[in-house]
Amino acid sequence: MSGRFPGAESTSAFWKNLVEGVSGVTNVTPRAGSSLPSNRNFVAKAAVVKNGDHFDAKFFGIYPKQAVDMDPQHRLFLETAWHAMEDAGYIPDETKVRVGVFAGCHMNTYIFTRMAADAEFRAELADSFPGGSLSAEISNDKDYLSTRVAYQLNLRGPAVAVQSACSTSLVAIAQACENLVAGSCDMAISGGVTVTFPQQQGYLHTEDSILSPDGSCRTFDANACGTIFGDGVGAVVLKRLSDAIADRDDIYAVIKGWGVNNDGGEKNGYTAPSVSGQSTAIRLAHRRAGITAATITYVEAHGTGTLVGDPIEVQALTEAFRDTTDKKQFCRIASLKTNVGHLDVAAGVTSVIKTSLALRNRQIPPMMNFTSPNPKIDFENSPFVINTELTSWETNDMPRRAGVSSFGVGGTNAHLVMEEAPVADFQASKRPFHLIRLSARSIDALDQMSDDLANHLVANPQNFADVCHTLQVGRKTFRHRRIVVAKNADQASQLLSERKPNQAMTVASRQSDTPVVFMFPGQGSQHLNMARDLYESESVFAEHLDACAESVKEHLNLDLRSLIFADEGADNERLHQTEIAQPALFVVSYALGRWWQSLGVQPTKLIGHSVGEFAAAAIAGVMSMEDAARLVAIRGRLMQALPSGAMMAVQMPENELLKILPSSLEIAAINGPAFCVVSGTEESVEAFARSLEKDAGDQIAFRPLKTSHAFHSRMMDAAIEPFEQEVRKVKLSQPNIDIVSSVTGRLMDSTMATNPTYWARQIREPVRFSAAMENILEDCNSNKGEVVLLEVGPNQALSTLSRQQPLDKDRHHIVSSLPHVKQTISPAQQTITALGQLWLRGASVDWDAVYQGDEQKYRRRVHLPKYRFQREQFTFKTELEDREIAPVECQTSTANEALPLTQNTASSPEEVAVSSTPQAFNLAEPPINPPQNSRQSAIQALLDQQMELMNRQMEILDRKRRQTNNT
Repeated sequence: MSGRFPGAESTSAFWKNLVEGVSGVTNVTPRAGSSLPSNRNFVAKAAVVKNGDHFDAKFFGIYPKQAVDMDPQHRLFLETAWHAMEDAGYIPDETKVRVGVFAGCHMNTYIFTRMAADAEFRAELADSFPGGSLSAEISNDKDYLSTRVAYQLNLRGPAVAVQSACSTSLVAIAQACENLVAGSCDMAISGGVTVTFPQQQGYLHTEDSILSPDGSCRTFDANACGTIFGDGVGAVVLKRLSDAIADRDDIYAVIKGWGVNNDGGEKNGYTAPSVSGQSTAIRLAHRRAGITAATITYVEAHGTGTLVGDPIEVQALTEAFRDTTDKKQFCRIASLKTNVGHLDVAAGVTSVIKTSLALRNRQIPPMMNFTSPNPKIDFENSPFVINTELTSWETNDMPRRAGVSSFGVGGTNAHLVMEEAPVADFQASKRPFHLIRLSARSIDALDQMSDDLANHLVANPQNFADVCHTLQVGRKTFRHRRIVVAKNADQASQLLSERKPNQAMTVASRQSDTPVVFMFPGQGSQHLNMARDLYESESVFAEHLDACAESVKEHLNLDLRSLIFADEGADNERLHQTEIAQPALFVVSYALGRWWQSLGVQPTKLIGHSVGEFAAAAIAGVMSMEDAARLVAIRGRLMQALPSGAMMAVQMPENELLKILPSSLEIAAINGPAFCVVSGTEESVEAFARSLEKDAGDQIAFRPLKTSHAFHSRMMDAAIEPFEQEVRKVKLSQPNIDIVSSVTGRLMDSTMATNPTYWARQIREPVRFSAAMENILEDCNSNKGEVVLLEVGPNQALSTLSRQQPLDKDRHHIVSSLPHVKQTISPAQQTITALGQLWLRGASVDWDAVYQGDEQKYRRRVHLPKYRFQREQFTFKTELEDREIAPVECQTSTANEALPLTQNTASSPEEVAVSSTPQAFNLAEPPINPPQNSRQSAIQALLDQQMELMNRQMEILDRKRRQTNNT
């Protein structure tokens, strides 16, 4: 749900005001040029939405002129609909099911004030009927409220404008329920909006009108004298209960039944309320809910706040309740009109929001402005008692249930039966670290959202895994992105507040579907307890590692897991023996690659360094996992049996190194443009090291490597033929993912991939990692795109080697799946950080799969702070705003000072200000302003017409009241 109300910019602020008995009605300062304050019946009170003419047009891709043209009610409801979907935990424009929209708005007063001031706009609107420019019509007519939301949010269900005056938004909710039950949609956004212009202008009270003389609504009170009309916007997201439970949604409340009807013609007037009509709608809701009235312990009443309307409503409720119960004063009753006034079209949805929060918090807020009951209401013999204090909502081992009423002028009545949500089960995650991801269209919005979430995590203790899950699956990705990896909510709140660059990583990127290259490391990266955290917390990773370990058990005569995952301080020398190191490295790298794929990270290319190429081959389907694991075990055993040797890293380009390299040595690897590895006997390597030190001094850097054999040299020749014979026993297939060969430095074609000789010679040939990386980067550069180089294995050897390539730091991104063995960061933290880094750089991730296995069925969507719209004022400007008009002194009226309506008209057209917004948005083309007298006459005519209509309605109600008194 989402909404903005008088005195409350959010549903949480609204609830706080309700609980504390805070009114949203405020004093207004008379507008310069307005004639209303000169009238003795002027009431300087208003109940408005703050900055009702402000809007984040950029967020929705709406041009400024188009935003100015749009009815602000459409703009407000569009933002509110987005927020409601976010609050439900769904990305508004990326839903996978049919989402309907059922909503309505109040009469467009914005267009009236503009028409009076803008001749060009009047002409444009006139031309839209028929077949002319439709922009003015589409931007302002009620018909387009719901379809606008469906278009902007990419929703595919029914989008229907619903209009029934004051009951509109509750009828819209009932219509949404009908469509959900019928299967016409799977989710629905429903609600309404009322915002009138000019704002903050106060109003005129007339005797016996429905407008309060002092701006206070006293529902059910002996001193009830009318209401104040207020502005508001609200939307709720609805689903079938079974679907919501299955999807593990965070449910505010359940709508059990609804009833909608019309009074018909058997009443005193079109605007008059009807006992029979209201009570029938309530009975319909009870029957549909399948409950008795005795189970309802709270009613959120329509609560007109008039001496005539209130008794009719209580009588209708009582008659409906008496069908199934004789109990007295067991059900509390109140109305939010005492807090925010009559929100007209938005009243019903606002009542649903209030009641939902009351059910969720198990509290009934106090009704304001109540002193003594209306003498025409027999509360003592009714089921109802006025709720005047904050009340703990207790029940006798039965669900909390409530009724919600909304009755429209014209006789369309609506009533809902609501019930508290079913109890949800919660389960903590076994993961030690979790990823928070936030995104916004601007850095300012991102910072505000970070602060909002930080405060929320402190004030609202929730399952932290559920918070992260909701942010991952329920928030859209925009250009500005930020990640935080934390153990718990407290740590996350601190990191979000401090926003240190290394703890709250932030990037600005428009990239999407960034290609990812999996890099599988070679021997030397293995170490004790590599990826142990991942094995213990990620079921998919553990599943694949277990399968690999079982595949090589018979070839090694041991369980690799007992060597990889050992207690700290255990002897890990055997893990570094070639016959163990290579299969150990394979099982971890392969399992890690499959885990990344299970998260939706699908590589576009693969590269493996030496034995790492077998993990790449298994991932790409060149050979099965079982065959690859067996070959790696045999490969390691064959190489282990060869004479020992040595290797040394030398910081020189290949062509220069060849000029000084003795014939007893060979280049085993070219890992960078100026970084090679030489291989041979121990004596030869030592002699070469001495010569480098003697001849080059500090000019050439070199470092002996800790290794047992001279890999990728002639000392491996004896292993080639027997290994080739083993490879020939294996089915080799064309790769389904491109592999860049570390033997040739080129893309591995099907001939190469299916040639047993290639895989045998791979033992002997030098590793051309630098050439392979150059191939990958050239492909990226030719496409002028970005690429993520993801090391898929323990340690960070290939990440280090990749940084030696000529990288463009803005387009070539290196990410390590696991930490360096000497880093203090835990593997689980590094892996989750890597996941966040992939998202930062635009890589595709299946966020629904992040919490997999047994955890998936326990993760819930929860209610979190929503997007921070960066609103600007969008309104028209008139020449009156450039004139300095002295403010008119306000004279607040009383009932005894009321004057006839004919004496309350504006004293001078020149005193009426069409707009008082000094920072109004200037249109690209200034409007052609009509003559001043013409414009003000139009405004005056409009005001007179509205007041005349209201006066006629008051006369009908007054006639009915006199008839009732005479009876």
